[in-house]
Amino acid sequence: MTEEHYEKEIGRLRTALEEADAVVIGAGAGLSTSAGFTYAGERFRAHFSDFAAKYDFSDMYSGGFYPYETLEEYWAYWSRYIYINRYMDAPKPVYEKLLELVRDKDYFVLTTNVDHCFQKAGFDKKRLFYTQGDYGLFQCSEPCCQETYDNEELVCEMVQQQKDMRVPTELVPHCPYCGKPMTMNLRADNTFVQDEGWHQAAERYSNFLRTRDGLKTLYLELGVGYNTPGIIKYSFWQMTLKNHQNTYACLNYGQAECPNEIRSQAICINSDIGEVLERI
Repeated sequence: MTEEHYEKEIGRLRTALEEADAVVIGAGAGLSTSAGFTYAGERFRAHFSDFAAKYDFSDMYSGGFYPYETLEEYWAYWSRYIYINRYMDAPKPVYEKLLELVRDKDYFVLTTNVDHCFQKAGFDKKRLFYTQGDYGLFQCSEPCCQETYDNEELVCEMVQQQKDMRVPTELVPHCPYCGKPMTMNLRADNTFVQDEGWHQAAERYSNFLRTRDGLKTLYLELGVGYNTPGIIKYSFWQMTLKNHQNTYACLNYGQAECPNEIRSQAICINSDIGEVLERI
């Protein structure tokens, strides 16, 4: 993309945002990556050098899937993982800049991210739908019930008290109902718990789409890849196609694209999301 074309597309996005009656934001992992939440490299080494040395991990995802022999070691890893990706702030103010752009708009956020960055940046909780869970919640691993549990206090204790890559046995979390081990409330298989808060958020998102149907809407897709494209990407394409007034904007470093059917309604910018938002 030439600098001239880049500036033209940013100008189109600025106009689309100004003129939109409603804005639906769809956010994937690329948005948090732009904000500095990287899962490999220096940030990984700074927090997991001991696990990397023992197991030859090169990134946080690999460590998350490793079958640790004990729950004490499992939670030593995961408590650190949760703490730095959920309770520490993102290094760059990308989410704050996004809020600045849409604060006065009629917006809703649909995200597959589980790091809570939207809420920490000040987005209205009632305008957020985290479809894939939240690092800040535990659930029963069975699960024996459709309940989730805030984990901040326990995670912080596990981080502070772990030694030699193990947490004290008494800190290993178990379900208060059946006694089975707890796990993170993350969608990985059919054991994912969709609690009352999840269903309420899903209903609010559905209501937002229904009550804004026919309005001039900007579907702003940020950092969404092809791991779960049906949740955000494909639905945004379909909703854009329904109304010629709608605009689909895709900001993605390396994967900014759209189908031919909506090309005339699309703005695709292949660049760092944070940089683009600063220039709007």
